[in-house]
Amino acid sequence: MFEILPVPPLLYGAGGAAIGYYGFSFLFQKDKVPGVFGLLLFMAMLLSLMQVLAHNPGLFGTSFRTYQRVYRYRVYSLALVLGMGLGLTAGSRVQPVWFGIPEDQVQGIYGTLREDPRAFRDHRGMGYLALKQAAGPGGIKASSGGTLGVFFPEGTIPRLQAFGRGSEVYLEGVFLTLEPGTQVSPNPGKRFLAQSVHLLEPAPAWEQLRTRGRMKLMERFAGVPWAGLAEALLLGVRDNLDTELSQAYQDAGCSYVLALSGMHLAILTGVLAWFLRKVLGIKAAALLGGCCIMGYVYMVGNFPSLHRAAIMYLLGTLAVLGSFPKQKASSLRISLLGLSFLIQIMLHPESGHSVSFILSYLALGGILFISNAIHELIRGMIPDVLAQPLAASLGAFIATAAGTTWFFGSLRPMGIFAGLIIVPLTTLFMLGALAAWILPGNYLGVILTILYDVLKGLVSLAAQVPGIPLSDPLAVTALSLGVSGTLMFLSHRQTVMRRNLAPFD
Repeated sequence: MFEILPVPPLLYGAGGAAIGYYGFSFLFQKDKVPGVFGLLLFMAMLLSLMQVLAHNPGLFGTSFRTYQRVYRYRVYSLALVLGMGLGLTAGSRVQPVWFGIPEDQVQGIYGTLREDPRAFRDHRGMGYLALKQAAGPGGIKASSGGTLGVFFPEGTIPRLQAFGRGSEVYLEGVFLTLEPGTQVSPNPGKRFLAQSVHLLEPAPAWEQLRTRGRMKLMERFAGVPWAGLAEALLLGVRDNLDTELSQAYQDAGCSYVLALSGMHLAILTGVLAWFLRKVLGIKAAALLGGCCIMGYVYMVGNFPSLHRAAIMYLLGTLAVLGSFPKQKASSLRISLLGLSFLIQIMLHPESGHSVSFILSYLALGGILFISNAIHELIRGMIPDVLAQPLAASLGAFIATAAGTTWFFGSLRPMGIFAGLIIVPLTTLFMLGALAAWILPGNYLGVILTILYDVLKGLVSLAAQVPGIPLSDPLAVTALSLGVSGTLMFLSHRQTVMRRNLAPFD
């Protein structure tokens, strides 16, 4: 039965953190002084804390229900303002790019590779550099900071990938001016075009071990036509992925399938659970599975949507071990979502500006809050095996509509229905690729080739359906909220009617 989902305090805390985090960015970008806002927020937090600690039930009557209601609202208020404080703190830790000398005088930059460089089809590449120094004319050097997007010249990517994440490099080149609206996390509007690359220091030993492991995994798929898709789904490496196929996934509204996230982690954890649960039991399997997930996330690299899924899995493991108070499954999932957001922006503040981070949380929020209402409305009209995934797809689409419009300028409703076929087939392909990597020989090669061709044909067909060009995210946001509220109201009313008619059946 559909019910209005409970909203635990952790979700209020996450909502407050989002307001503080993105509000800080807005104030900073608008050259306003966040100190006044922070002072007012601190006063509100202190007042809320005093209200909760000094609460006297006698002021609100003797009804225990009244006492519970007033206390709950004050706890929610406290969670909201404490979350805003955490969000402001995380937002202030996102360091903007600075060079120590005028930008037009910068001729070279020195820093650490923050992630594995990505190769393009034209043999160029792109990566992110944690700045340490900037060089100018006459040998001038100045301390620098922030994370800068860098384009690497042709022919340097194999050497950079061999050195791997954590290497110290010195780049000579010029700045690029990006078109308005281009999103570059965490510092929009600023990229460096390297004309020469000098590798100064190799990565630490543990990073070199990781790099060699990744290259070994990629060598396992060398020479097969489906290698690019397998590497994208298992390792997040799109260097060898067919550009047309990648674009087709985006045009079909199914680009989320290629972005490592909860779907991919669920497949891997499902395989682990199948092997471990019967042998070790639920708790031991959950612990060992958590260790394997942390190793996998470290091997794959910096994917905010995957980090969100991993944090939620680890929190779920703690819930299995009894570290969370007992509550309904729906309330627990919402609590884990809110707590995951708080943990992620505190550990990696810069990830909050990532497109995959924002859309990942919006999509899961839509699945938790909206899809339940949609499923209640369509239940009985179509088989439940289709109703549940369709409701989840619609919920995620509605929740992410505004964000998708903001980042991409259009909506692809075809993805709601295409995903019902493409997601299961992609899941099957991913499981086959995982088995092909583990098992000796090439017994699954023919099957995976056929499945890859089928997927390519279906995605290309779905990509031919035109999207809806939109340019006003605020209007889409208002429409999404209105549709969500209407769906939840109608489904709740339908549930009440069914309950009232139940005694007459």
